[in-house]
Amino acid sequence: MNLQSVHISRLKSAWLWIDEHALILIVGFLFAFIPLYPKIPLADILPGYIVRLRLDDLLIAGASVVWGIQLLRKKATLNTPLTIMIGLYLLVGLVSSFSAIYWTQTVPMSFVHIEKLFLHYIRRVEYFSLFFIAYSAIKKKEHIRKLLIVFCVTAALVSLYGVGQKYLYWPVYSTMNREFSKGVRLYLTEHARVQSTFGGHYDYAAYLTMVIPIIVALATVVRKRITFIALCATFLVSLWGLMMTSSRSSFLAYLLALTILLIIFATRKGWIWLITRSIILYGVTAIFLVFFGDLLLRFGQIFQDNSAYLAFQQSVEQAKQTAQRPIVRKPENGISIDDVAKAAAATAVIDTSDTQPVRDLPADVYDNIPAQTIATKSAEGKDIVIVIPRVFSENAHRLGLSAAIRLDTLWPFAIRGFLRNPWLGSGYSTLTKYTNDQFTEAESTDNDFLRTLGETGALGFITFYGTMVVAVIYLWKRYRQTHDGFLYLFSTVLTATTAGLMVNAVYIDVFVSSKVILTYWLLVGVLLAYAKIAPPKQSPNAALAKPGVKPVAKSKKRAH
Repeated sequence: MNLQSVHISRLKSAWLWIDEHALILIVGFLFAFIPLYPKIPLADILPGYIVRLRLDDLLIAGASVVWGIQLLRKKATLNTPLTIMIGLYLLVGLVSSFSAIYWTQTVPMSFVHIEKLFLHYIRRVEYFSLFFIAYSAIKKKEHIRKLLIVFCVTAALVSLYGVGQKYLYWPVYSTMNREFSKGVRLYLTEHARVQSTFGGHYDYAAYLTMVIPIIVALATVVRKRITFIALCATFLVSLWGLMMTSSRSSFLAYLLALTILLIIFATRKGWIWLITRSIILYGVTAIFLVFFGDLLLRFGQIFQDNSAYLAFQQSVEQAKQTAQRPIVRKPENGISIDDVAKAAAATAVIDTSDTQPVRDLPADVYDNIPAQTIATKSAEGKDIVIVIPRVFSENAHRLGLSAAIRLDTLWPFAIRGFLRNPWLGSGYSTLTKYTNDQFTEAESTDNDFLRTLGETGALGFITFYGTMVVAVIYLWKRYRQTHDGFLYLFSTVLTATTAGLMVNAVYIDVFVSSKVILTYWLLVGVLLAYAKIAPPKQSPNAALAKPGVKPVAKSKKRAH
């Protein structure tokens, strides 16, 4: 065989290997890239709109093309346990979009409004595409093990980046408003919440709600000490990150997910195991709650008239002052999140009355940024500056600004959208508008259940959340058919993480947070694919049917 033939043979072998492993390589890469890559925009999709084209969108589009080619070659599949439910939801979303244009007329006959409507529909298609890619990629157990390693290492790196933001002024790229989403490099200030590589602290907190139960579950089954230590370290740094987001809804979601995880495991491991692990995990959580972040203060708003609580809180805050202080100097000529927020507020166009009353700030507002600052001249011709203070509602002072925005505006608007068409809603990207022809620069309801009802009605609600319920039920059904230990672990994990995200969805739009929902559907695809290849349950006498094999006595030791 000559040298040229050898090269051709090697190239052919390499191509066959890539062709065979293309989807699993793509899934592993996306599992790491999506959470780790900051939300740095590449280009505007719509002028003046907060949603921008990013690198991960292009990569997912490329991955979808590869999957489509493999589908045509019958090396990928559309036949999954969720295909019907996903198809029904996308059909409802499409019908809802046309209903918004022609029936409820909540979307004007204008190119920019229709483009925004279908942009959000295409985003849903993008989210679900990763489920099909991941489902088609998994061929054997070894793929699962490698993807879990990628998942855990990625979670650790994401949280470590948050540590760097808090103490080393590492860059922050936020999408919390239009100014932030331009890709401005920021740094965190004293009271700013850690958001790591995510576009906002709520998104990062939701991601951790999904990550931490998986880390805990894996730590309960690994045998190697070094792996156990690594998982424990990842749990601790992730828990720190959750506290530094100061997200109350995500913290409650984490507690629920952790509790579900422990209770399900206790049915096999016993109540002694449950008690000892609960003491450790809840004890560590309580310590982190007290000494890191502002979560305790935010929960403490309901006890703000309790003198004992106030004294306790004051002592805790004094102890944390040194522990939470950055250890390096601020970047020279750097831009903080507060700087950008003040610039955005100064240029806002709002009511120009200078007779608004001045009141104390709500508990979760640290800086008294004016609603508007106007430079003008007095009657004598002197230069003067009129500062218009911000006015807060009763809910803002009683419950905090975060809750007030939801109760006073966002949730009522979503209910209004649902009532316009209870079956199909008022269409994507229509809930924050005061008038139908208004072009809003961002969409948010801060309650994913209400957002789904408002945008796609009862049919969209049933098909979307029904898809998640079907996924969990399918895993448990397959476990009963196989009694595979890994499938028991994965069924428990998906149950806990889905429940946690649904609690999160009460207070944020977690299922349209791209980094969170893309990772979630990747995870669902991987777990359901494993359920497909899990070996069937053997009968007790199956071994006797094989020649030369003797029955093995049952061990009294509990299997782990």
